[in-house]
Amino acid sequence: MGRRLTETARRIRRAARSHGRDRSRRASALAELPGLQAEADAPTAVRHMREVNDFLAGAIADHPTRFGGFAALALQDPNAAADELERTVTELGMSGALVNAHTQGRYLDDPAYDVVWERAEQLDVPLYLHPANGVDFADVLTGHPELIGPMWSWGLDTSSHVLRLIFGGVFDRHPNAKLLLGHMGEALPYVLWRLDSRWGFHNHRGIELALGNPSEYLKRHLYVTTSGVCDNAPLRCAIDAMGIDHVLFATDYPFEEMGTATEFIETAALTDAERAAISHENAARLLRIAVPAAEGRA
Repeated sequence: MGRRLTETARRIRRAARSHGRDRSRRASALAELPGLQAEADAPTAVRHMREVNDFLAGAIADHPTRFGGFAALALQDPNAAADELERTVTELGMSGALVNAHTQGRYLDDPAYDVVWERAEQLDVPLYLHPANGVDFADVLTGHPELIGPMWSWGLDTSSHVLRLIFGGVFDRHPNAKLLLGHMGEALPYVLWRLDSRWGFHNHRGIELALGNPSEYLKRHLYVTTSGVCDNAPLRCAIDAMGIDHVLFATDYPFEEMGTATEFIETAALTDAERAAISHENAARLLRIAVPAAEGRA
């Protein structure tokens, strides 16, 4: 754990020194520490959870105009995770929590996590679902390890996870829940019509959706960031499919260069109003980021 915190500290310092978004002064960076969910021992994960969140809060305090944060949650213990979400939001000023894929093979539609969703609703903060290594991989990927991970399988796993939340009833049980997804929505904005069409045709297997169609949940509960996708066509698709209020700028640092991401959003085929919404206004509202008046103008 100590080595991982040291590496995280280096990344935070590099980000703080980077000119990045400061060139246009439109957004704060958000950081999240290494995931705890791979820890097999729940009490150990819970112990480390508070440690890493306090560490992150300290880094934010050192650079309060550059960073906000998402809490790390030890979802091995859902009740402890819910309490930590409340502590980090109300006492440390976090903007929500980041969840790395599954927790020992359990996904966020598991009823055990209702306590976490309930707390997030009460606090009015999102959960940010981020990819990670899956429990296994699809047979079609056998013999092609290059497709396992961020190249391809992570996106499929993460979009499937979101669909589990819909068909698992999470958003029916928690109608005010908010979910953040990176990488321009992991292709979900592109398939809204197809999802509704096939749901209308498909055997529902005893499942009925209160809102009728899958797309209604995605458009209501899902917010997507531009992280890791610097391309006009998927950006326009996300805006048109999800609505301008549900698209946020992000960089995917350190896996993508901040300069590439900032140049993209500054030169993308957007109106001034769209650029302002994506660059800072949506984040300020959803993540409760305070943007000084001089910086809040496009």
